[in-house]
Amino acid sequence: MNRSRAQNDVAGDWSAPNAPMSAVSRTSACASPQADLTAQRRRPPAISCVIPCHNEEQNLGRLLPMLSEALTDCSPSWEVIVVDDGSTDSTPLTLSRWAQTPGFRVIQLSRNFGKEAALTAGLQACAGEVVVMMDADMQHPPALIATFIQRWQEGHDVVYASRMGRGDESWLKRHGAGLFYALINASARFKVRPDAGDFRLMDRKVVDALLSLPERNRFMKGLYAWVGFDGVAVPYVPDSRAHGLSRFNPLRLIGLSLDGLTAFTTWPLRVVSALGFTLALLSFVYGGYLTAVYFLYGHDVSGWTTIVVGMMLLSGIQLLSLGVVGEYIARIFAEVKGRPLFVVKRDIGHGLDTPERRNAQQ
Repeated sequence: MNRSRAQNDVAGDWSAPNAPMSAVSRTSACASPQADLTAQRRRPPAISCVIPCHNEEQNLGRLLPMLSEALTDCSPSWEVIVVDDGSTDSTPLTLSRWAQTPGFRVIQLSRNFGKEAALTAGLQACAGEVVVMMDADMQHPPALIATFIQRWQEGHDVVYASRMGRGDESWLKRHGAGLFYALINASARFKVRPDAGDFRLMDRKVVDALLSLPERNRFMKGLYAWVGFDGVAVPYVPDSRAHGLSRFNPLRLIGLSLDGLTAFTTWPLRVVSALGFTLALLSFVYGGYLTAVYFLYGHDVSGWTTIVVGMMLLSGIQLLSLGVVGEYIARIFAEVKGRPLFVVKRDIGHGLDTPERRNAQQ
C-alpha cells in the first residue's frame, strides 16, 4: 500500500494538503473570480433607466422613443422610470400618455424637490440588474447605453460618461468648476471626477450601497465617488440642449457647490481656525512691538486709522467664521428633522416586476 501511494505521488495523482501552489495555479486562482464574473454577465441584463425631469415636455417627446429603441436593442427586459420633479408645464400630461406604454413608469413628485431627490426617488423605484441614469435635456445620447452594457459585461461595476472638454461653457463656469473640484478633492480619501456627471450605469450592488446611505443632504457626485467600486470612463461629447434652458443658474450652482463642500469636507472649519490662530499670533507680535517702542521712544496718542481698520477686519472675519459654522449647523438641523427627501404624488405605469410592486398592486 505504501508502494502504491509512493507511485501515485510520483505520478502526480495525490498532493499533500499543505503543498504550496505553483505560480500558474496562483494566477489562475486570482483570475478566476473576474473570469467567473465576466461569464455571468455575458447575458443581456435587466435594465432600469432613471430620468429626472422638470419642465421637459418637448425634450421628452424626442428622447423617450429613442430610448425605447436603444434599450430594446440592448436587452429584452427593461424599464424606463421618469421622475417628474414638480413640472409646471405640460410634462405631466405627456408622461401620463407614455405611462400607458409597457415598460414606462412615471413617478410624479408633489412639488419640486431638486434633482438629487428626484434621482433618489428613481433609484428607490428601479428593479433592474443594472441602472442607467441620464438627463432629459437630450445632451446624453441613448446610443451610448450599448457601450455602457459592454463595459459592464467586461466586469466593471460602474460605467460613467466622461465629458471631453468644456469649450462650450463660459470662462467663469469652467474656472469655478475647477476650483470646486480642487477644494473637494484636496483632503478626501476618494476623488470626485470633474469630468463625470450623472450619465452613468451602475450595477445593482452599487445602487443598494447608495440607497443605504441615510443622509438627506445628498450631493450625488460625491456619493458616487464615496461608495467606490470598480469604475471605468467612456469618453463622449455632450449634445446641445434640444429645447429650453438649463435651470442651473450661477446661484444654484453656488448653492450646489456649498452642499458638496459641507457634505464631504471640513476644511472650511479648519481654515477659519487657522485664520484665527494667525491673527492672534500677529496681534501678539504687534502688541510686543508697540510695547517695545513705547519703552524705548515713547509715542503720541495716535492710530485712529489703524484701530478702525483693525476692528473692521476682525469683525468681518468673525462674521465669516460664524457663517461657515452656521452652514454646518444648518446641515445638522436638516438631518435631525428627519423629513423625507421627497413626497410622491402619483405613481403610474408599469416597469419591471418586483415583489414589493406586486404586493402593492394586490
